[in-house]
Amino acid sequence: WHIEQGTNSIVAVGTTGEASTLSMAEHTQVIKEIIRVANKRIPIIAGTGANSTHEAIELTKEAKALGADAALLVTPYYNKPTQEGLYQHYKAIAEAVDLPQILYNVPGRTGVDMHNDTVIRLADIPQIVGIKDATGDVARGTALLAGLKEKAMTVYSGDDATAYQLIEQGALGNISVTANIAPKAMSEICAAGLAGQHQEAAALNAKIANLHNILFCESNPIPVKWALHEMGLIESGIRLPLTQLAPEYRAPLREALKEVGLI
Repeated sequence: WHIEQGTNSIVAVGTTGEASTLSMAEHTQVIKEIIRVANKRIPIIAGTGANSTHEAIELTKEAKALGADAALLVTPYYNKPTQEGLYQHYKAIAEAVDLPQILYNVPGRTGVDMHNDTVIRLADIPQIVGIKDATGDVARGTALLAGLKEKAMTVYSGDDATAYQLIEQGALGNISVTANIAPKAMSEICAAGLAGQHQEAAALNAKIANLHNILFCESNPIPVKWALHEMGLIESGIRLPLTQLAPEYRAPLREALKEVGLI
């Protein structure tokens, strides 16, 4: 379905994949199954971040052994490392595993913010090839892109509502929440932006802006999983401590799906 809809790559066991509630064995199983189903038609990026550097290294080694094309590594959450700690964490993983690695900064979820200067410093490490910037701060993202101008690091947006704006500034795509339910729409927005058709990208984004917003009425992936259930693609289950979408949000979400023709 994703390939038919224009998705260029899939992240296995990212936030929306409920990675934080999977056992180590399940984590490996999901990566293995997604690689099997994709069958080399599109690249598979494995979520292998952890707040333990040792665990992140082991997960990244496992992803490489399974055949993942790259790893997505969220900043260590909860323990709040310093900027030097973040640098050393990512440096250790890069030195331990010969696999392209994408940094992932999402301070709203992790409680730790990786500063632009730290990212620019990490860009000199060959295995670190990109960053998912989920700050939603376009001015900050623009400054990061400027700082990386002479570096071999790719910037991807991690914020659906502003992704088209960051692409206009030089980002090369979006690692998306909305694309889990509307892959064609998100693919078209990114394609327009990357082709320099920025007004078209903005117009396409406006059509699904309501969807971007309602998918965060509760913590991701609660609304996404419920939307996929409404679309008949999955069952309604979700793992504790996450719970099914609260009843008061179900009708508005259903309306947003109808608006864009997903149900």
